[in-house]
Amino acid sequence: MDGLLSQEEINALFNTSDDDTDDSATAASSSGGEQLSADEKDAIGEISNISMGSSATTLAALVNQKVDISTPVVKILTWDELVAAYDKPCIFIQILYKEGLDGNNILILKENDVKIIADLMMGGDGSNTEGELSEMHLSAIGEAMNQMMGAASTSISSMIETKVDITPPTANVIDIASVKDAADISPFLKDQFCQVAFRMTIGDLVDSTLMQLYPVQFAKDLYKKFTGGEDPAPAPAPAPAPAPAPAPAPAPAPAQAQATAVPPQQPVSNMATGVSGMPQMMPQMMAQQPEANVYPAQFQPFMQVQSPLLQTENIDLLLDVPLEVSVELGRTSKSIKEILDFAPGTVVELNRLAGEPIDVLVNGKYVAKGEVVVIGELFGIRITSVIK
Repeated sequence: MDGLLSQEEINALFNTSDDDTDDSATAASSSGGEQLSADEKDAIGEISNISMGSSATTLAALVNQKVDISTPVVKILTWDELVAAYDKPCIFIQILYKEGLDGNNILILKENDVKIIADLMMGGDGSNTEGELSEMHLSAIGEAMNQMMGAASTSISSMIETKVDITPPTANVIDIASVKDAADISPFLKDQFCQVAFRMTIGDLVDSTLMQLYPVQFAKDLYKKFTGGEDPAPAPAPAPAPAPAPAPAPAPAPAQAQATAVPPQQPVSNMATGVSGMPQMMPQMMAQQPEANVYPAQFQPFMQVQSPLLQTENIDLLLDVPLEVSVELGRTSKSIKEILDFAPGTVVELNRLAGEPIDVLVNGKYVAKGEVVVIGELFGIRITSVIK
């Protein structure tokens, strides 16, 4: 025996084996092996941000509430990671592109969020969330997502300059914890996929996460259309290892050091050299730019604005508008007990003296005073004074 431990003995001491080491390495490469470059992630995030901004406006009109959707976060996930991170059960909404793009994506919403959105769409206040999800809830959220993704498709069409159209979305309640094979929901979920997560708020009722799932290849195709077919920039090559420092030279004599000393260089102005180091380029470029003509802003005084709405003759447009004229003889205050004691013949005393002028109101506005007269069999009012 030479006193050295074999590899098997070392693995036994650390309670590991070659198979465990291989499995952990495989798992690490599977979870960490991103299939989208940084440029592709940025592009997908920007496209999703713009398209879901249009969707938020559409949803706000449907639920009559303020809707905010935050800047998205783009990740590469597996099904197991999704199951561990998201609530269950939840609502899967499948969107299939039939023109402009080839593929599909999935929107995931929480069950309670769907109930609130459906209740708001049906004219409620968002508090009717009791009971289980019904076909009515799924139909309402399907229509909401149809209009939202239609608005998102219009935004994507303008960005990639290609008409994009979708089929009507389908909504299903899925308990993701009980799903044995993710491919039963959609084939692309069996491998790694792209997740775009948004924070969505609807008034004071919803503060939740809206999740969008893409196939990785669909995300790559969308990136190419967005950039005009350009491939993402390759990752920068690792920097070469620094060369070893040379051995220090022997120190020269004091006289030699004074003779060979190099004077320090004077600093060079950035304006003279420019970023690329070419002297005098910046002043020449600035000299070539034409001077802009700048004038002070001129505003017309408010009192001199000749608006047709301020012309008095336009009052003719309002002469045929009917107004309600009412006459108030007087008022008084009674308790509930006194009002309950009312009976035929009961006399109610008002707060106005006999012969005192009564009030004339137009649309509830006090405008004049007058006195009661009798015209045939009807009462009338003779205006005695007009309130200015």
